[in-house]
Amino acid sequence: MEPMDCLVIYVPTVAAQAVRQAIGDAGAGRLGNYSHCSFSAEGTGRFTPLPGATPAIGAVGSPEEVPETRIEAIYPRSRRSAVVNAALAAHPYETPAFMTFAIDVGVPGGAGPAD
Repeated sequence: MEPMDCLVIYVPTVAAQAVRQAIGDAGAGRLGNYSHCSFSAEGTGRFTPLPGATPAIGAVGSPEEVPETRIEAIYPRSRRSAVVNAALAAHPYETPAFMTFAIDVGVPGGAGPAD
């Protein structure tokens, strides 16, 4: 089984569906006979655009709070560039907050979900 990674990305809630669709189309969220699988949680994003920023929301020097959605999806490590690039292309922010990390999808003492 190919190594798997996870993408976690924070998106303004109004753009969450577009980002979920883009990463799913790029290969994230494939589990067995399912595609576009992800988990989302709602929250509040906070930031202050600094001089030189071109914010999609808010103004330079002014603290901002935005309803955001945390999206999590797993993907085969070989799809990392495609998934991250799709997420960034669909995301409205100038500098999206995201992380990727390796995960273990194996079942202890048994086969993994794709085996």
